[in-house]
Amino acid sequence: MKHQIISIALAASSLFALESCLDMDPVSTITDTNMWTNEGQFTSFVYGVHSMMRDIDAHTFFILGELRSDIYSPTSSGWTSESNHAEEITANLLSEQRPGLTNYGNLYTNINQINLFINRAEETTLLSPSDRAYYLGIMYGLRAYYYFHLVRSWGKVVWQDQPSLGFEVGDLAKPAASVEEIMTHIKADIAASEAAFADDYSFREDRTFWSKPATLMLKAEVYLWSSRQMGGGTADAQTALEALNDVQSRTSNLRLLENYADVFDYDHKGNDEIIFALHNEENESQLFNGEWRNNMVPQQNTLNSFYASPQGDRFDLNFNGNIYYPTHTALFSLFDADDTRRDATLKAVYEQQGDGSYAYRGCFAYKFKGMTSEGDSYRTFADDYPIYRYADLLLLKAEAKALTGGDPAEEINQIRQRAYGEHYEASTQAYGQMPEDNDGIEEVLLRERMKEFMFEGKRWYDLRRFGVSYVMKYSSLTNEAHLLWPLDTNTLTDNTALEQTEGY
Repeated sequence: MKHQIISIALAASSLFALESCLDMDPVSTITDTNMWTNEGQFTSFVYGVHSMMRDIDAHTFFILGELRSDIYSPTSSGWTSESNHAEEITANLLSEQRPGLTNYGNLYTNINQINLFINRAEETTLLSPSDRAYYLGIMYGLRAYYYFHLVRSWGKVVWQDQPSLGFEVGDLAKPAASVEEIMTHIKADIAASEAAFADDYSFREDRTFWSKPATLMLKAEVYLWSSRQMGGGTADAQTALEALNDVQSRTSNLRLLENYADVFDYDHKGNDEIIFALHNEENESQLFNGEWRNNMVPQQNTLNSFYASPQGDRFDLNFNGNIYYPTHTALFSLFDADDTRRDATLKAVYEQQGDGSYAYRGCFAYKFKGMTSEGDSYRTFADDYPIYRYADLLLLKAEAKALTGGDPAEEINQIRQRAYGEHYEASTQAYGQMPEDNDGIEEVLLRERMKEFMFEGKRWYDLRRFGVSYVMKYSSLTNEAHLLWPLDTNTLTDNTALEQTEGY
């Protein structure tokens, strides 16, 4: 795969060759004098928006979508010496003084870049009609994606669709719009993205460029949210189902990989299960701009003090990081031993006992295990980070079917058959045959989604979509008024038209 090395600040003066990796310096302060004078500058800007999404915003998406959920311990891991560096988030102790994230997670920075591109692309004659439509399809889809994160996290947020020079959200002096208004804008952007892409369902740049299938996946998520949370009911669930059917019928090169671990393997980037992923590469960028190593994997010295199995096997892992986001010790036991997702997602930790036996102590993230170059001592965590993949399509489709009176068995069974592989027995593991299936379809879907998408930034959003009762049951939250995130003091001071999130 070949990407660009592009500095958008320099793109006004020269056209760069498409000959290296996606490693670009995004615009931080917009100065577009002499910009937008040739096709290459538009192309450069599209790469830059994706780069900013990867380098700056991916970690924020992960925090918003997962860190408040039951995957993470509200305190420390209990087996490492590292402390919990996000306790206010994992323990759901958020407040104006401890907001977890400030300035709306800085997501408005790239929204402003997107606004600038849409503004310039809508009026340009420099792009061919096909390129202009394709790029606008990307940008409208990405803007909807960003705002969907914002509205699910803070509820009322500022709607801004015009570019601002020297942008800061605090300088807007605009009040937040209602959730209903923001969702109307999101759905309008999705429609604009669909219309711009038209019949172009292609995947580009090893599926690390936004695409029409990505827009349709987002559409399904948005309409399932409004179905459950905003009174959209069966009609919105049907819209979600149709979007997912559209992806399936128009993209023949999508499937579940036979081996679950291969989906995330460094050497299998851009595989047939990926719909849209954020690209990383050795010597270019690391997962969450290095924060995966810093927050999710243990120090080598810690591993040397523990064991990798109940038989006393030593760890053969050249990890060296910190576990500042500790996982719940119970996660490992949520999986059946024959479920291949367990060992591809988590690594168990055992400690020797006085009688010589080895007792389970906890686990840590193993899904994104990176790669090691020849001669290097430790791993580089440069895996691609999936935003949408075919497994998500199947489980969203099962959800939409259930909400519209259909049978979700086919999609659930495809997920389980891949998970159990050679151990799969329809008579005992197909939907309706496992004892826990008696808990009801919503519990089944939440359970399958947790096992399938752990560490992919979805669990908290799933609980929120399914309803407050599931949030209270499966997270550390004790105050229903704090489902949303608070605004920090500086943001409220900078933009006096804003009001604190309701409930804080």
